[in-house]
Amino acid sequence: MGVIELRGVAAGYEPGHPVISGVDLTVQQGERVALVGANGAGKSTLLKVIVGILRPMRGTATVFGVPPGASHRVAYLPQAEELHWDYPLVVEDVVLMARLHRLRRGRDAGADERAVARDALSRVDAADLARRPIGALSGGQKQRVLLARALATEAELFLLDEPATGVDPTTEEELMGILTGITEGGRTVIVSTHDLASVIAHFPRVVAMNGGIVADGPPSILSDAEILRRTYGGHRAASPELVADEHHA
Repeated sequence: MGVIELRGVAAGYEPGHPVISGVDLTVQQGERVALVGANGAGKSTLLKVIVGILRPMRGTATVFGVPPGASHRVAYLPQAEELHWDYPLVVEDVVLMARLHRLRRGRDAGADERAVARDALSRVDAADLARRPIGALSGGQKQRVLLARALATEAELFLLDEPATGVDPTTEEELMGILTGITEGGRTVIVSTHDLASVIAHFPRVVAMNGGIVADGPPSILSDAEILRRTYGGHRAASPELVADEHHA
């Protein structure tokens, strides 16, 4: 059995109006998978089903053999605009929030927990930000902190929705390198993205979506004109050189 098993899944936000339907997907331990597609294609919706935020309207879904949302082995990084950045917290405390399920009720984080948080920040080259207010960070710095928070969960499955949005190319390359290291350690990563050039460079497996799964295979599927037509249709030019970041369902 895979880490993720979806069979005939339909899901959406309004009864009777699924964003995705007929989704069959198996992801094995240690895979690094990119979800690609135009705005509204269902990439974010699929991630929300896997993490347990959305329940399938039809079909079945399991993660680590249990219903989505029932396991602490999953870390989810939503799109940056879905988060509130006006909390009066410093970066280290934001990362420590990932450890709440490990802390005893009514106790402050101990030295061991803070060491885990600082190690996670070091892994994303953000140790110097530990005592900075989260709201004062740049877009790229915030993305690093969110990834550090995900790492601090010590999860086995990472779901990241547009993690490179708003960051410069150098930071994006560094983030992709971190994700590669995560899977080389045996953990599993699924990333939704519009950056096809990055997908080709960093992901062994690509799932192309347009209301469901259009194609699933190696990055070479992105050179197939018919797959690109079915994935993007008239939404926009589907060239790795021309694809721009967009927000999506």
